[in-house]
Amino acid sequence: MAALKELPYKDIGIAKIDHHRELRNGYPEVIYCEGKQLEHIQYIIEEMLKKSNNILATRANPEVYEAVKEVCETAVYHKLARIITIERKKIQLPKTYISVVTGGTSDIPVAEEAAVTAEFLGNRVERVYDVGVAGIHRLFGNLERITGARVIIAVAGMEGALASVVGGLVDKPVLAVPTSIGYGASFNGLSALLCMLNSCASGVSVMNIDNGFGAGYMASMINKL
Repeated sequence: MAALKELPYKDIGIAKIDHHRELRNGYPEVIYCEGKQLEHIQYIIEEMLKKSNNILATRANPEVYEAVKEVCETAVYHKLARIITIERKKIQLPKTYISVVTGGTSDIPVAEEAAVTAEFLGNRVERVYDVGVAGIHRLFGNLERITGARVIIAVAGMEGALASVVGGLVDKPVLAVPTSIGYGASFNGLSALLCMLNSCASGVSVMNIDNGFGAGYMASMINKL
C-alpha cells in the first residue's frame, strides 16, 4: 500500500516527484537545474534514486555536477551539453537513428544537448556539425548521413536558414532549433526563430530558442514510433 501511494507522485516539499511519468509518457521525469538551489537538486536526486529509473538533469553547470556527485558517484557530466546522466538500466536501441545537424561550430552546445538527450533516451545519433549555408557544399557532402536518419534535428543561429535547406532536401521530419548565436540584429535567436517559423519547406517543426533538450526528446519519440 505504501508503494502504491507514492506511484503517481511523491511530495517532498520543495518538489513533487512524478514517479508515474514513465508509465504515462514512456520516459521518466527530467530535472531542469537552472535556477534551483544545489541542496534542492540533491534532495530531488536522492528521492529519484529510490526508484530504478534512469535520471537526466539538464542545464547543469560544473558546480551542480559536484553537488550531484556527493549523492551519486555514478553520475556522468556531459560538459558541452550541460547535462548530467545517471544510468540505472539499459535501453534497447532501435535500428533507425537520429541525425543532429548544425549550421556552425558555435551551435554545437545546443546540438549536444539534443544529441545527449536522444542517446540517453535510447537512440542512435549521427552528428553532422558545421555544415551551414555559408559553405553549403559541406551539407551536400554529408547528405547520405543526414537523409538516412528517421528524423533530423537542424540546429542553427544567425538567420537560421539551415532548417529550410535541410527540409527541402529530405523526406523525413525536421526539428528546427534556433540558437541565440549571432550578431546584434539576430536578437539572441529571435531572428533564427522567426526565419524557421516562416520556412517554406514542408515537414519542418520548430522548437524554442536553444531548446536542444526538447528537440532530442521529440526526436526520440518520433524515432520510436
